[in-house]
Amino acid sequence: MHTEFLMGNAAIAMGALAAGLNLISGYPGTPSTEVLETTAKYNTGSVYVEWSTNEKAALELAAGAAYCGARTMVTMKQVGLNVASDPLMSLAYIGVKGGMVILVADDPGPISSQTEQDTRHFAAFSKLPCFDPSGVQEAYDMIQEAFAYSEQYHTPVLFRPTTRVCHGYASIAVKDQAEYVVNQPEGFIKDTSKWVIFPKLSYQNHIQIEARNEKLAEVFSAYEKNKIIPSADTACKKGIATHGISFSYTMEALQGKIAPRILKIATPFPFPESLAVQFLANLDEVLCLEELDPIMERELTYLCGKYHLSTKIRGKLTHDVAPAGENSCDSVAANLAAFLEWEQPKPLQMETPPELPVRPPVLCAGCPHRASFFAVKEAMKGKKSVFCGDIGCYTLGNDMPLDMVDTCLCMGAGVNMTQGIGKIEPDTTCFAFVGDSTFFASAITGMVNAVYNQANMTLVILDNSTTAMTGHQPHPGTGKTMMGQVVDKVDIVETLHGIGVKTVETVNPLHLKEAIACVKRVVVQDGVKAIIFKSPCAVLIKSDKPAEIDERKCIQCKKCIRTLGCPGIVLQNGKVQIEQALCTGCGVCAQVCPVSAIGGECHA
Repeated sequence: MHTEFLMGNAAIAMGALAAGLNLISGYPGTPSTEVLETTAKYNTGSVYVEWSTNEKAALELAAGAAYCGARTMVTMKQVGLNVASDPLMSLAYIGVKGGMVILVADDPGPISSQTEQDTRHFAAFSKLPCFDPSGVQEAYDMIQEAFAYSEQYHTPVLFRPTTRVCHGYASIAVKDQAEYVVNQPEGFIKDTSKWVIFPKLSYQNHIQIEARNEKLAEVFSAYEKNKIIPSADTACKKGIATHGISFSYTMEALQGKIAPRILKIATPFPFPESLAVQFLANLDEVLCLEELDPIMERELTYLCGKYHLSTKIRGKLTHDVAPAGENSCDSVAANLAAFLEWEQPKPLQMETPPELPVRPPVLCAGCPHRASFFAVKEAMKGKKSVFCGDIGCYTLGNDMPLDMVDTCLCMGAGVNMTQGIGKIEPDTTCFAFVGDSTFFASAITGMVNAVYNQANMTLVILDNSTTAMTGHQPHPGTGKTMMGQVVDKVDIVETLHGIGVKTVETVNPLHLKEAIACVKRVVVQDGVKAIIFKSPCAVLIKSDKPAEIDERKCIQCKKCIRTLGCPGIVLQNGKVQIEQALCTGCGVCAQVCPVSAIGGECHA
């Protein structure tokens, strides 16, 4: 053993490697992304690592490997599990041979997600065991135990860290490589009575699953990471039930105080019933401190009814804890003080920090998406249009002055939503915007639907040659895998033609006149058509040739600011200036300037 200073996601990856991981697959999504990337970084060649096209593909791939006896892990964020829910629900009935951990990172807040959903619900829904770490060290240890439980009970298990566990850092004890488990998969053994899902098999396995989970509830009651911390005050009739990062906040808030009895839940499903009943004994009131949904609160309320206990359970449902958002040390301390009738903690006396500049989310300087949105906006001036957006950097196209995202639901949804709008409003010109990664992940089936059902729509693919928002991961269109292999690119144009889209045009959005003309030319055609705006992500290209403003020509009309909203163009002392440190020299601003006052060596 040795000590390392690790991010939570890195600790999970190192723990999985220590557990004898054979294969890891996933789809990038904050806050889970670094797990797979760290695994790839420390892979000695014994682990297959893959960014799959989406979460469903990743889970099905890992299931096949687990059928062979491999230890597998799948990584995603909470909304990614929605995509993978079809194989998840069936896999819960079929089971696995090798240990299989499905890591789903929840995002209370939400900080970087479209929803605040709680994966603990999915655990109960799918009847799969769920592990909920409270810190970096526990995440490292628990991921190894999750593999062991999965293998022992022949079931996939869910592993549910939240954002603060994923992205927190700590010095932790980790195994030396010589201590790692070496797992040698047996291989796939044909057995249609086990691996082929038929109604009779599902019925039989359902009975076994219910019995297994009843047994696991008892097993988890003895699991060391589920525990009761007794109160130092034997007369205290109040208790605290908590989990995950909220447990860490609770212990910090109670430091130096005579704490009440505490129940820490590390396995929300199956709920450790015997341990919970032991905790509830002789308590008058319990406060549940948890993030997202009142899972523990409902479980404890149910147990009070089942065992005829008079304990009052309080939390989100009783409005003693906020119904949404993240917990924090301060919010937990305030909740504890109110419940225990202590004096409310005084805020820390600190020097007032200097005011920070307001910096709302915005497309990067030089981002080709800005030019793409601008080109469509210019081409459609005065025409009735709807612009359906998607999940990614380009969601920021909704910001002023672009104002080019009318809807955003989930990945790939815009492709189908345009079709629905077009059926009701046939006089509306409908656009669906997706990124190149999103096209492969979730837009292709929507395009098949559009062609088959004779929609009238325009698909706009914002192709910046990467999966930008989550950290520039490769995808099928980049010609490179996560393992570093150079492979044939999956060509977007050929894919669209193969689906049946006859009109597909590709244009560089940084060349505005050509881009605008392309949009005008394509949208007037009937049926399904596509425009590919192709230009690399600004982060991937480094330019030492920023734009320059000729102050002799500049009339201070501020059109460059009013129409583009580029952070590389700023006002200083009332004058338009180029922020040299940000400007990439894309040249789009030079093309919108009415008096040609912007130039320099920028390339456009």
